[in-house]
Amino acid sequence: MDTFRGALAAIVTGIAAALVVVALSILPFLNPVWVGFEQGRAQAEAWTGFTPDQLRAVTGEVLADLVLGPPDFDVTLDGQPVLKEREREHMRDVRSVFASFYVVALVGFVVLVGAWVIARGAEARGRFWRRLQKTGIAIAVVTVVGGLAGVLFFDAAFELFHQAFFPAGTYLFDPRTDRLVQLFPEQFWVETTIAVGVVIILLGLGLSWVAGRRVRAADAR
Repeated sequence: MDTFRGALAAIVTGIAAALVVVALSILPFLNPVWVGFEQGRAQAEAWTGFTPDQLRAVTGEVLADLVLGPPDFDVTLDGQPVLKEREREHMRDVRSVFASFYVVALVGFVVLVGAWVIARGAEARGRFWRRLQKTGIAIAVVTVVGGLAGVLFFDAAFELFHQAFFPAGTYLFDPRTDRLVQLFPEQFWVETTIAVGVVIILLGLGLSWVAGRRVRAADAR
């Protein structure tokens, strides 16, 4: 029974830590500076035909609706809607997925705090930090392997992800006519995904390093 409980605790702790790490890794990229930088690399101005000021204003409103809400995505340019209703509906779905994920990540954070509080004494704290040490390494390894597969098979990974979280057919857009994919071209998503993956790896390794120090401290006591 103790072995089963220990294995279950390790799994729950690992999942909770992974959720928190991923949630923290996404946050730095939900800002106009990064988005504008990647839009420049992906030539969003050429795709949309917008001036730099127009592109910045439109993108800023889309980001504000995504991060802060309300998720109307009814941005206009010269009095005309930028996004079609189908594109706006997809962005509302995206916002819903984001919100749900961060609620789950918050639960994960609470689980980690609860596990730390419950782990009383040097031996229990040592087990807690060992689990996080292993989790950090696992996060880094899984991200490297998954990231390489995602880069090599980006279209398949993109399709699989959207099939898992969005209604069929609601996420397919034509870059020749649909502003949403002109504002955020494929290169934008490829490079942003890589950047998020790098941060996840660094945070995973950082978690393992910090946890390792705590393990050694607990063992010393």
